[in-house]
Amino acid sequence: MDMTGEQRIPTGQQAVWEALNDLEVLKACIPGCDSIEKISATEHQVTLTAAVGPVKAKFKGKMHLGDLDPPHSYRIGFEGQGGVAGFAKGEAQVSLAPDGDDTHTLMRYTVHAQVGGKLAQVGSRLIDAAAKKLAGDFFTAFNARVAPVAAEAGAVAAKSTAAVPFWVWAIAAIVTLAAVFFALR
Repeated sequence: MDMTGEQRIPTGQQAVWEALNDLEVLKACIPGCDSIEKISATEHQVTLTAAVGPVKAKFKGKMHLGDLDPPHSYRIGFEGQGGVAGFAKGEAQVSLAPDGDDTHTLMRYTVHAQVGGKLAQVGSRLIDAAAKKLAGDFFTAFNARVAPVAAEAGAVAAKSTAAVPFWVWAIAAIVTLAAVFFALR
């Protein structure tokens, strides 16, 4: 599976980078996130519970960060296991840039993922729908957290984004596809 997209976030680039690197913010914003543990400066372990159609499972995964260029870009490698539900592995390239008058940030991403097991048998339409819902839920919560004054604008931006955000796809890959967004030290 390959996905690309972008998300406009209603706050400055540095604040977005810092929030994406705050494990408490991420845990609060990722739907179904049970835990995020820092293993090293560039590796995290994530535990999530999610459902895609009839398949519901707890997933454990690891995220590896590379090519770090704060606060502009990074690469996220991920792999996750959901027991009999399946597995996922892949990579996401993420970039952040000021948008407009520096009060907004444009997040761009490209994700390449592979899934297997029961989740791969559910069907791509169901998986895509679940990932889009997770993405919308994540960005609604994330935008409200990083720019509380712009919470309403964040909810509108999250709902209007047709593509699945990189980060949530990584988590959806660990969770829903046997694989989030997530990523950041």
